[in-house]
Amino acid sequence: MAAERQPVTNAEENKENERPTQGGKTGALGDTLGLEILQIIKESQQQHGLRHGDFQRYRGYCSRRMRRLRKTLNFKMGNRHKFTGKKITVEMLSDNRYLLLVLMDAERAWSYAMQLKMEANTEPRKRFHLLSRLRKAVKYAEELERLCDSDRVDAKTKLEAQAYMAYLNGMLQFENQHWEDAMKAFNKCKTIYEKLASAFTDEQAVLYNQRVDEISPNIRYCAYNIGDKTAMNELMQMRLRTGGTEGLMAEKLEALISQTRAKQAATMSEVEWRGRTVPVKIDKVRIFLLGLADTEAAIAQAEDEETKERLFETVLSECRDAIQGVREELKSEQRQRDVLLDGETGKVSNIQFLHSYLSHIKLSTAIRRNESMASALQKALLRQPQAEEDGKRSPRPQDLIRLYDIILQNLAELTQLPGLEDDQSFQKEIALKTLVYKAYRCFFIAQSYVLVKKWSEALVLYDRVLKYAKEVRNKAGDGKKSLKDLPDVQDLIMQVNAEKYSMHAAAILDSSEVPEDISPLQVKESKPLSDRLDNFFLDPSLVTKHASLVRFPPDFQPIPCKPLFFDLALNHVALPSLEDKLEQKSKSGLTGYIKGIFGFRS
Repeated sequence: MAAERQPVTNAEENKENERPTQGGKTGALGDTLGLEILQIIKESQQQHGLRHGDFQRYRGYCSRRMRRLRKTLNFKMGNRHKFTGKKITVEMLSDNRYLLLVLMDAERAWSYAMQLKMEANTEPRKRFHLLSRLRKAVKYAEELERLCDSDRVDAKTKLEAQAYMAYLNGMLQFENQHWEDAMKAFNKCKTIYEKLASAFTDEQAVLYNQRVDEISPNIRYCAYNIGDKTAMNELMQMRLRTGGTEGLMAEKLEALISQTRAKQAATMSEVEWRGRTVPVKIDKVRIFLLGLADTEAAIAQAEDEETKERLFETVLSECRDAIQGVREELKSEQRQRDVLLDGETGKVSNIQFLHSYLSHIKLSTAIRRNESMASALQKALLRQPQAEEDGKRSPRPQDLIRLYDIILQNLAELTQLPGLEDDQSFQKEIALKTLVYKAYRCFFIAQSYVLVKKWSEALVLYDRVLKYAKEVRNKAGDGKKSLKDLPDVQDLIMQVNAEKYSMHAAAILDSSEVPEDISPLQVKESKPLSDRLDNFFLDPSLVTKHASLVRFPPDFQPIPCKPLFFDLALNHVALPSLEDKLEQKSKSGLTGYIKGIFGFRS
């Protein structure tokens, strides 16, 4: 079995070497050669480690592929005992795999340089080796460009080789901080790829446009370092929209933004909030407050929910760091306790008020993030059948209830911030927001009861929603500013009224439904047919063997007892005297006398 499997394995290994491209020709001498350079690079990188940032794995893949190519082309560099260097010449270009061999040399050197760049964060001396490998990658790219200048190579491959050479050269100059040379190389690369993108179909142009988007931040960064101050704003907007850059630009752009904000923070000394001016002496807080406006603008311009979610998380993370800096400052002051007072004034100290301000920003951002997630879930609820078709778990009203619970908890924390207890306008605003979110929370609780057909509970909750909504309108009055950033309660009222009508109809239909298959023991109507002849009721059990027609045995019925007669008049009747009759029956003589003595009278 092993002898049968071996040829299949070798064929699979050399498959990529036999057809390195889709459009190139590998025929006899004189045929036009072609190599899809950018497509080969992107596919190899995505399939062998760079999807997860593993440059070492990609470097190993390049080495193995070079070895297989040399073996396939019989282009050996000596033997195991002695190395004999060979160079690929124009006369050898009978197969585009020779071009691929040089391309893999450049990619191997570049991937090693990127691996060293990641390790140079902790070991700075590896930067020298990084620059050496980048120079070697540029050298191989120059050789590839020289070979592609031959008449045996088509025009598209020549342009791609020039763009690849300009890209690697730009990265080398970028690392050496030669900004003008780097910008010139990147612009050349960008121009070539833009021309290629316009010359081919949309499917092929996607790859070229992606490379143009990758090098655009590098060009802006070089322009900024040359002296173009407007490039900084473009870089920051690009970073906020796309979620950051990759490669050489990532760390440099973050460092540049930090330096720029640090310079601006040096001129920032105070902040005004709720009618009170508070000095800001902590650099970390200054940098956060300066970047907050840019992030808020990016959130307002974000088109998709994923970008908004990422930007909200960025604000919350930076705000937590700033609050931690204020807490450390609070701990360093001996006189400050849980509630800090400035002597006789009765006001909280400036540092505590600054802590309240940052906490307000954090809680408000968390509320906005949860509200954004809730709106996305509401849209998903409307697309619920489509979600079930995709095989994903469909959203439920319980998910929204959890989000509104968190929002109400954040609002409760806002009312307890030190320094804002006596601010009546602030407390009124928070109370109004609490009513709005309570109404929405109550609405989705009612929706969850509707799903389980608990109509009475849902009706009570809908009435509670209308109560909250009317209370919001009464408290808001004519001032629409307080309701500007809140969900519209008028839409909620209209939705509740519509849901109530739908619920009434569903409840009526649900109560009139009669199950088709019900056993006699499950019939709720226990009256026999003889007792309900006046009422029509479709009872399927009447045609079964257990039909309930009459009650058997019959129920007991009360009957009258036998009468008792009492003769009350007998006591008042005067009977006639019978003495005259008794005297006639009396007897005389000795016998009568003796019987009279002993009581024997007849």
